[in-house]
Amino acid sequence: MKKYHVTGIGNAMVDVLARTDDAFLQDHGIGKGVMQLIDRDRAVELYAHIGPAREVSGGSAANTIAGIAHLGGPTAYIGKVRDDQLGAIFAHDLRAQGATFETPMASRDTVQETGRCLVCVTPDGERSMNTYLGVSEFLGPEDIDVEMVAQSEWIYLEGYRFDGPDSHAAFEKAIRACKAAGGRVALTLSDPFCVDRHRDAFRRLIEEDVDLLFANRAEILSMYGTDDLDTALAAAAAQVGILACTDSEKGAHVLSGGQRWHIPALPTEIQDATGAGDLFAAGFLWGITNGHGLEEAGRMGCIAASEIISHVGARPEQDLKALFHQHGLL
Repeated sequence: MKKYHVTGIGNAMVDVLARTDDAFLQDHGIGKGVMQLIDRDRAVELYAHIGPAREVSGGSAANTIAGIAHLGGPTAYIGKVRDDQLGAIFAHDLRAQGATFETPMASRDTVQETGRCLVCVTPDGERSMNTYLGVSEFLGPEDIDVEMVAQSEWIYLEGYRFDGPDSHAAFEKAIRACKAAGGRVALTLSDPFCVDRHRDAFRRLIEEDVDLLFANRAEILSMYGTDDLDTALAAAAAQVGILACTDSEKGAHVLSGGQRWHIPALPTEIQDATGAGDLFAAGFLWGITNGHGLEEAGRMGCIAASEIISHVGARPEQDLKALFHQHGLL
C-alpha cells in the first residue's frame, strides 16, 4: 500500500468569484466559458470592476485533490504559491480538507505573487476565467518531491500547468519517479485553448505515458481535430488504458479495453459551473482507488460534479459519500 492514492500537480491558485452578466464580459473583452491568461496589471484592472467577490482556494488539480481528500482518500498536492495573503489562504484551505501540501512557498522577495483566477459567473451558471498564473507559472523540476510521487498510486497532471517555462521538465521528472515506483499517470486536458497551445506535447505525453485521460467534449474534439465525438473518443481510447470524457448535461463517457459506458448526468440547477470537471475527476479517481468498477466510478464522478455546480465555488459543500450512498453506490 502506498501512502497516497493520488498526488496532484498543477497551478496553485485562489479563485476570485463574482457574479456578472454577458454585457460585462463584452465590455471587458472576456471570452465566455473559457480560460484566458492575463498579466498582473489586467488582473488588478478586472478586480477593480467586478464588484463584490468571494475568494476561495482553487486551481484545477487542487480542486480534484481537495475533492478526493473530502471523501477520505489520502492525497497530496504539488504547486507553487508565494508567502503572501493568498498563498496562506490556498495552503490553509487545501490542508483543511485533509490533503498534504508541502511545496515550499516562494519568498516575499519574489516579484510574482500567488496566482489567482478571476471567475465571472453569468446568470446561466457559465464561468469565464481570467487567470493570472503568478508564481505558479514557475513550478519547476526542483519543486517535484520525488519521494511523495513514488509513494503515490496515481499522479494527476493538470493540462493548464503546461503554460510555464519549466512545466514540461517538472512533469517529466514526476512521471519518471511515479512509473519507476509502479504508479500510474492521469492527465486532464483542462481547456480547448490549452489543447491548441500544447497539442503536440499533449499528444506525446498521451501516447507514451498516460494511463487515464480526462477531457470534456470540446477538449477531446480539439485534441483529435474532428467534429465527431465518437471519432475522437475512439482515437483517445486507442492510446490510453482508460478514457473519461464529460459532456455537460449529457453526462459522461467512459471507455476502456474495448468497452464503453454512458453515464447520465444528474439533473441539477446550475449555480456555478466552476470545478465541474475537477470534481468529476475527484469522484472517478476516488472510485477506482477504492475498488469500484469504471462504470460506478463514472457515476460517482457525475454525482460529485452535480454537487459542485449546485453552488458557487469549486470545493464540496455537501457530504459526497452520503450522496454516493443515496444513489446506491456505497
